[in-house]
Amino acid sequence: MGILDYVVEVKKVEEGSEVESKYLKGVRHLCENGITRVPNKYILPLANRPEKGRKAAAAATAAEPTLKLPVIDLAKLRSPDCRPQVLETLGKACENYGFFQVVNHGIDSELVSRMASVGKRFFELPFEERVKYMTNDVRTPVRCGTSVNQVIDSVFYWRDFLKLTCHPLDSVLPYWPSSPLDLREEARSYAEHSKSLFLELVEAILDSLGVDTGRVLREFEDGSHLMVVNCYPPCPEPNLTLGMPPHSDYGFLTLLLQDDVHGLQAQCEGEWVTVEPVPNSLVVNVGDHLEIFSNGRYKSVLHRVLVNSTKSRISVVSLHSLPVDSMVSPSPELVGEGNPRLYKDTDFASFLDFMSSCEAKHKNFLETRKLTQGNKKNIKP
Repeated sequence: MGILDYVVEVKKVEEGSEVESKYLKGVRHLCENGITRVPNKYILPLANRPEKGRKAAAAATAAEPTLKLPVIDLAKLRSPDCRPQVLETLGKACENYGFFQVVNHGIDSELVSRMASVGKRFFELPFEERVKYMTNDVRTPVRCGTSVNQVIDSVFYWRDFLKLTCHPLDSVLPYWPSSPLDLREEARSYAEHSKSLFLELVEAILDSLGVDTGRVLREFEDGSHLMVVNCYPPCPEPNLTLGMPPHSDYGFLTLLLQDDVHGLQAQCEGEWVTVEPVPNSLVVNVGDHLEIFSNGRYKSVLHRVLVNSTKSRISVVSLHSLPVDSMVSPSPELVGEGNPRLYKDTDFASFLDFMSSCEAKHKNFLETRKLTQGNKKNIKP
């Protein structure tokens, strides 16, 4: 769906219901109009609300449980004396949590602040400026919207987003928003640093798996890269909705820049646990493609985003993986006698189509994996 199609869709909704049309303009638009209650469009079914999954006795009284993820210090990773110990910690983090925090990552703190600032200012632009980039076509260089898929979602999520395709960078850059004036410059710089950090982390992860790094790294150097800036405005009734539903990330690794506002939750031993922000760190999580590549050794974990009633939250997500025309499959070095193959080869482009088609149905890769491992009907993502 291009911008003209989107405008037509908005017009149809406006003609049918003036109330419904405002939801397509995003959560910030609602907040700017002074709402004091969560509209019905955003109220999740009782079973899907954020308080579910916690013990009923503790839900009303206890503080939200928090999770301190393993911390990977890249300064130590670069030290020959410390590297083996850091690789061991990294492997255990990917196996047991599917998440870890990275410190001393080399991305300048001023660049981090500028990226968060320009992202925030984009969502403060008038709707007439942001609507230029609203589309449902996941392959466009720029995609702006709200919820998960604002055209087909039956219940909306408390989130506005800007998605920027970052590869090949020189080719897509002219399509990125020209307002705010510094968005292209700051986002490009952050994307370049994010890609460099990703390649360093991938090399370490391949080392931790015992896989030949040279062969695989060459593919990742020309791999896919998508950057998503998320805005979660204050919500008057945060227990009724979510910023993002439970999901897993489709790529190889996701690098998350978040501010000091709590919101990210990961599923740990069947419970939702809030990830404790660490100053000057990035959160990194295992994606579906790494789970496939590692033949299930490293886990792509379900996570979601809570909202709150007092503070806006900004995050910048960088999703990295293989080139879109690649096949995603278990590494041959991780399959053998006593370690059978658990995943089918998957065409990346078809996998993206599958994930996009399931986006509004709250499906995730883990459900597909269970069917595959159970030798049930062949699903080609």
